Amino acid sequence: MSNLLSIAQSGLAAAQAGIATTGHNIANQATPGYSRQLVIQASLGGQNIGGGYIGNGTNVETVKRIYNDFLGAQIIGAQSSKSQLDTYYAQISKVNNMMADSDVGLTPVIADFFKGVADLVANPGTASSRQAMLSGAEALTARFQSMDAQFRGMRDGVNDSISGAITDINAYAKQIAQLNDAIAKAQNGTGQPPNDLLDQRDLLVGELAKQSKVSVVKQDGSYNVFIGNGQPIVVGTSAYELTAVTSPTDPGRTEVGYVTNGKTVILPESALVGGNLGGLFEYRSKTLDVIQNSLGRIALGLAATFNAQHKLGQDQNGNLGGDFFSMAPPVVNASNKNTGNANISASISDVGALTTSDYRLTYDGTNYNVTRLSDNASMYSNAAFPTTAIDGVTFAQGAGAMAAGDEFVIRPTINGASGLSVLIKDVKEIAAATPIRTNAPTTNTGTGAISAGTINSSFTGATVTPAVTLTFDAATGTLSGFPAGMPVTVTTNGVPTTFPAGTPVTYTAGSSISFGGAEITMTGAPANGDTFTISSNSNGDGDNRNMLALGQLQTKNVLQGGTANYNTAYSQLVSLVGNKTRELETNSAAEGALLKQMQTAQQSESGVNLDEEATNLLRYQQAYQASGKVMQAVSDMFNVLISLGR
Repeated sequence: MSNLLSIAQSGLAAAQAGIATTGHNIANQATPGYSRQLVIQASLGGQNIGGGYIGNGTNVETVKRIYNDFLGAQIIGAQSSKSQLDTYYAQISKVNNMMADSDVGLTPVIADFFKGVADLVANPGTASSRQAMLSGAEALTARFQSMDAQFRGMRDGVNDSISGAITDINAYAKQIAQLNDAIAKAQNGTGQPPNDLLDQRDLLVGELAKQSKVSVVKQDGSYNVFIGNGQPIVVGTSAYELTAVTSPTDPGRTEVGYVTNGKTVILPESALVGGNLGGLFEYRSKTLDVIQNSLGRIALGLAATFNAQHKLGQDQNGNLGGDFFSMAPPVVNASNKNTGNANISASISDVGALTTSDYRLTYDGTNYNVTRLSDNASMYSNAAFPTTAIDGVTFAQGAGAMAAGDEFVIRPTINGASGLSVLIKDVKEIAAATPIRTNAPTTNTGTGAISAGTINSSFTGATVTPAVTLTFDAATGTLSGFPAGMPVTVTTNGVPTTFPAGTPVTYTAGSSISFGGAEITMTGAPANGDTFTISSNSNGDGDNRNMLALGQLQTKNVLQGGTANYNTAYSQLVSLVGNKTRELETNSAAEGALLKQMQTAQQSESGVNLDEEATNLLRYQQAYQASGKVMQAVSDMFNVLISLGR
């Protein structure tokens, strides 16, 4: 009788556990991270009564969490990749929207500036045209500065986002460590898995994967969690802390520090891949740095080439032109961990050779090493300090010396846009004219002609003061009368020939003749005794020759090694951003579809199906009622036995 009663009781207990578990599933159907639970029953076995084995009922062995570790690991990896792509896409979309807007880009202001140059070509002596050209230049520099300011604001936003991601990672790590402890205690006390705690831990690991790539190693029921490329963040019940630190070589750059044994070690960006943090680092290093440096390169190229030509002109005061635009020098940041006292500087020697990369200069105690950071290419390694130009940048070492392990980061173009400004404030200082004039007297009897003349950077007023008069000698086919002490170079079909100072110069029609920084071209057949005069330009108000040369810079390929002009360089930058944005949008959508497929597969196994749970509820209810009937039958039997004894 007692055996029958215990069988009925075990059935009631099992059915009750099933109803409670089913109710728990239904109640948590919408709970994030919840995995459905299933009551696992086992027979208590039978008792031999001689004629066979009679069962002893059932036992609830455990409440099993339906969770697929393989699918869970796949979802964590996909979630990390998706978060990285989403973050990168969200950040670059801001840049793309800004640069794609024609009202805030460079193209219209470059066009307006050179429209003012063209107007000044037509009216070189008019003050209003000169002022319009200056106003166009001011608008151009203001646009460069405005765009750079927006990029700097985005950089500050990235720093804030990195700090926020670090805060979230630390919070998740602490909670996972606490759950490791709680799970271990629960299992040690009962020997049964605390399913809800396990769900909470897996949910937190998934949230952590949104911030950085995550790998999990199980050990005695605990999770050891590693982020990025293997940095431990949770080991058992211990959580390690990350902290936001300032880059030792860039005060405006936030890096991630790893706190261990009371010391903070800066983690390289390459070690923190995946998730929101990986997306922020990749966006900053591969897009934001490149874009801001590219904009600076365009600004520096514009300033350098325009200044070079402007210096070859003459202003309304009769002076040679000066720098029209300012040029920001390269930024050189010494690491705050340096032990030496070296003073390192850098200058731009060739804007056409500039890249969009930054550079690292280090000293290992034996050799100086220069690394281009965009591709980690070694640009220099020698025991002597680098003095030759590297990608258009020249390094210099002042007082002091570098110690072993010292590091400097050189950013040649980062301030190019923000540092661009108009130096000319007086319209009379615009050098529209050319400082020399030429003349062929009407008394000449030959057909010889002389060009208007140009100058190069070696020209000084002394070259044509007093005026130079060249005389042709038909018997020797030479020109004489060049300034004393100045050699003369004649270039014919691209081949230069230098004549010593004071010697007659052979005349060849169409050849270029240069001396003392002045350059002329003579054509035709001069007669014996014909003369040609080269003198200083005493009245350049109506002269537009240098302004014509300045206007030609708009379409001349003077940037990127002679492959791009100002507009095409900017168009390439806009195209680069647009293509990358589209690439990230496509990849993010594809990764999102993959993640959704994995989540659907997981939910088909671990998710709560209300129809299924309703069926289970009915089944357990019927089992409970049936066990109750058994117990009622036992009670009736017991009453019969009692009545027999009366």
